[in-house]
Amino acid sequence: MKRAVTTIFLISSCVRAFSQDYPIMPVPFTKVKIQQGFWHPRLETNRTVTLPFDFKKCEETGRIDNFAVAGGLKKGTFRGIRYDDSDVFKVVEGAAYSLQTHYDPKLDRYLDSLITLFAAAQEPDGYLFTIRTILKDSTAKRDRDAGATRYSFEAGSHELYNVGHMYEAAVAHYQATGKRTLLNVAIKNANHLLSVIGPDKLIVVPGHQETEIGLVKLYRVTGDKRYLDLARFLLDMRGRSDKRALFPDPARTGQGSAYLQDHLPVTQQREAVGHSVRAGYMYAAMTDIAAIQQDKEYLEALTAIWNDVVERKQYLTGGLGARQHGEAFGNAYELPNDVAYAETCAAVANLLWNHRMFLLTGEAKYMDVFERVLYNGFLAGVSLEGDKFFYVNPLASDGQRKFNVGRSATREPWFSTSCCPTNVVRFLPSLPGYVYAQRGNNVYVNLFVDSNTELTVNGKPVMVRQATNFPWDGAVTMTVSPKQAQAFDLLVRIPGWATGQPMPGQLYSYANAASTKPTLTINGKAVPVTIENGYARIRRTWKAGDVLALTLDMPVREVKANENVQDNRGRVAIERGPLVYCAEGADNNGRALNLAFAPGQAFTPQVRKEMLGGITVLQTAGPQPVTLIPYYAWSHRGPNEMAVWFGQVK
Repeated sequence: MKRAVTTIFLISSCVRAFSQDYPIMPVPFTKVKIQQGFWHPRLETNRTVTLPFDFKKCEETGRIDNFAVAGGLKKGTFRGIRYDDSDVFKVVEGAAYSLQTHYDPKLDRYLDSLITLFAAAQEPDGYLFTIRTILKDSTAKRDRDAGATRYSFEAGSHELYNVGHMYEAAVAHYQATGKRTLLNVAIKNANHLLSVIGPDKLIVVPGHQETEIGLVKLYRVTGDKRYLDLARFLLDMRGRSDKRALFPDPARTGQGSAYLQDHLPVTQQREAVGHSVRAGYMYAAMTDIAAIQQDKEYLEALTAIWNDVVERKQYLTGGLGARQHGEAFGNAYELPNDVAYAETCAAVANLLWNHRMFLLTGEAKYMDVFERVLYNGFLAGVSLEGDKFFYVNPLASDGQRKFNVGRSATREPWFSTSCCPTNVVRFLPSLPGYVYAQRGNNVYVNLFVDSNTELTVNGKPVMVRQATNFPWDGAVTMTVSPKQAQAFDLLVRIPGWATGQPMPGQLYSYANAASTKPTLTINGKAVPVTIENGYARIRRTWKAGDVLALTLDMPVREVKANENVQDNRGRVAIERGPLVYCAEGADNNGRALNLAFAPGQAFTPQVRKEMLGGITVLQTAGPQPVTLIPYYAWSHRGPNEMAVWFGQVK
């Protein structure tokens, strides 16, 4: 697979050569090896279980057959929902990432067979939307379907959303294999969009944002600025009813809808509103534009929206979306626990957005949110076995409550709307690419993951080996080995939770402040910890074998929510390190929802290697001890009660 890796670097170099981009560049996931530790078994499970499982489900449910039927390669009719095409594209994207780290000729050939179907399903002018091609325009007269004609129902059709995921899959496949087969399908479709959508053509915006992210990726690969301009156009037309095309049924266009983030021009938006996944994807795309075009108005809007989220609308787990209705953000401080939506897809969108904000600004607070989402709100979305998923991630459960569209209090193998399982399978293999980043001579360490990587600093190779038992232990050792001694800065993120702040902003705070400060040593000698934008900057001439040791204290902490969060007044949550803990009935005589603790309740961490894939539990003393487990590990032992927030004994 050497050719695939080379392709990535050729693309990255090309992008930097012809345009402005993010000032900080992530170290590609292909250059970061995770071979043991907390994340290794999860990545392996994703590769060996979740990936083939998702493909199997796409086959069983007709998602793949739809392409064959649309292409005239198979008889039949459309099966499923209008946005099912996107699920197949997301699994292909995940498979492409997997190919880059674990080449599998059988998987490579399987992707080739799928791409043949995609190409067959594409209409001569580049249009690709299997429900319309199979059922023609007549089918689209039904509400919440594909629309009466092409692009006539963008508020709900998902035809642009689907191809956005195809663009992401196409770029990943090209980078993995060097083959242009899927990339050519994507380019043909993007060129079709350019021919029909624009200032002097049809003016629409995607009801579900995603197209914009994919178009930016196409721009980076091809260097064709028209794709970047189209992404910008789709964003800038939001909230611009004065510029939009008139449709036969304006009520269906979603114009003026806060649910679609279409109520104001994006540069005027200051609050996170509406469907949380659509919003998160839009904010990620806006951050791309802000970086590439150095747009201060975009960044100003993004900063205000981000502050709104972390100050008023984000769950302790990093989850987004308080309301089941519309899968949407609620009002300020509206954060119910048992009916929390906090969709797994929203967690992925939050991860993508916050990482981009870090790349643009260099501020660690964005990676603090990233870490919180990663270990809690996202990781809870997939079972330890890799073949069951949560669509919603509540912070309390009676073990019985059912959510809409088959979303229950326990993980399920699949959903009629299966965006979450397919988002998990594409995000996890890319995780190594979020660990390290570079800006000139500055090397950032963002996540504490047992790993090794080879960087190029000043044109010279540098190896970094990170050894840690994180998140169970706060000790991290980094061995830095340049091929020859050279000077550069190593910036190590010091998490907010290690310095007394659970999350950026004032939404959550610790009842018990940090007891100790992080410590740093180099080759056994203590060095002062000077924090700059959330990073400890170590400036020195590094020599092969230099060892940096970071120790982060991990006391058990009580978290309190802002008094404006009515559901959590007088209640506390429990954290240790980056992990939010919960009580589950399975450990506490069937009880969790009515548990209460005395202020300053002592908990003892206990390692349970045999339990739930190996965890550290927190346990109280006394005749009736209470046991807490990491939130991500709940609901593996049958339906039962669960709670994150607890009452306080006065």
